[in-house]
Amino acid sequence: MYLTREEEKMYSGEYGPAVAKSMEILVALGDIYGADGMVEIVSAQISGVSYKTIGDAGLEYLEDLVVEGAQVVVPSTLNPAGVDLDQWQKLGFPAEFTKKQLLIVGAYRKMGISTTCTCTPYLVGNVPPMGSHVAWSESSAVCYGNSVLGARTNREGGPGALSAAICGRTPNYGYHLDEGRVPHLLVEVETSLTGADYGALGYIVGKTVGNGVPYFKLLDKQQKNPSVNHLKALGAALASSGAVALFHMENTTPEFKEVMPQIPNLEKLTVTREDVDDTREKLSTSEKPDLVCLGCPHASLEEIKEVALKLDGEKLTNQLWVCTSISVKAASDRMGYTQIIEEAGGQVVCDTCMVVAPIEEMGFKVIGVDSAKAANYVPSMCGLNVVFDEWENLVELKK
Repeated sequence: MYLTREEEKMYSGEYGPAVAKSMEILVALGDIYGADGMVEIVSAQISGVSYKTIGDAGLEYLEDLVVEGAQVVVPSTLNPAGVDLDQWQKLGFPAEFTKKQLLIVGAYRKMGISTTCTCTPYLVGNVPPMGSHVAWSESSAVCYGNSVLGARTNREGGPGALSAAICGRTPNYGYHLDEGRVPHLLVEVETSLTGADYGALGYIVGKTVGNGVPYFKLLDKQQKNPSVNHLKALGAALASSGAVALFHMENTTPEFKEVMPQIPNLEKLTVTREDVDDTREKLSTSEKPDLVCLGCPHASLEEIKEVALKLDGEKLTNQLWVCTSISVKAASDRMGYTQIIEEAGGQVVCDTCMVVAPIEEMGFKVIGVDSAKAANYVPSMCGLNVVFDEWENLVELKK
């Protein structure tokens, strides 16, 4: 790899051990993937936050970096933690788990990283301009950043993204390059889509394309343009059933015109209403949820508003978590949505989600989700059953 003089100083230790260690990681990654050099980044989004996923070894690594004086040099945000950092006692999170979790978040804070703890950094101010280079690591955020925002990032691991944040650089390969952003599969969707259909579509296509780049054409003439919330759900499912980091959608995503000349030569996949319905059915492993978890990826203010409008003046018979960031919850509080949801018996939960929280230790058996990503991960990561459906069908109201 070619390193600039400044990067050579980082690598050789002139800026201290934390920078040197981070640059060594970036150079090793660049060598593995055949990068010609580094690109400067404008932001980072860092995974490896929940104690459930990184454990004591991860905490020790972070604390060592703090001792070595590590500081990030670009705006950086964190992935969800394993608990609601402020309401963990109220919500019943285990005390020992929370103790370790707070130490992890504290270490990141000492490095100058924003502790917003969300998988939707683009909803809390981490919004890179189109064409800019970033180092993001949460799979759904990577897919959204590449596809909807037109930024450029690979699917970074937690240490890689943290190293990039400390050095302000990342290896120049993969999705940072024009040739890494070309489509591999044409997906013709013959049915109209609403709600959880977008997650089911993403699940189907992710399994087919793997780590390739799909190009979507929505053929149904009744189909409205998908909202950013629909695209968020689609990307999350693509990234979890496969390893998709970028998709294009005709007349929707910012780079679709640039890649259109390649469409006639692509392999084609047709998705029908039967395909979507079959997938929705297969993603459920049970029938009646005792906890409904929405917000995977984290809910936007518009999504919280929809829940509040349905629950206004009602009472829930099952438990409900609406997972979001502390920033979006602050707006929800001000708009009165949080109060409506809480008066109905639900909770607006910050900083975490059903996938990375220790919900299997909290007495729950069946989780209701409207996210195909969550439906895919909860059985494997938590060992619990799931019901996948529209959220309106999952919440049960007293008659």
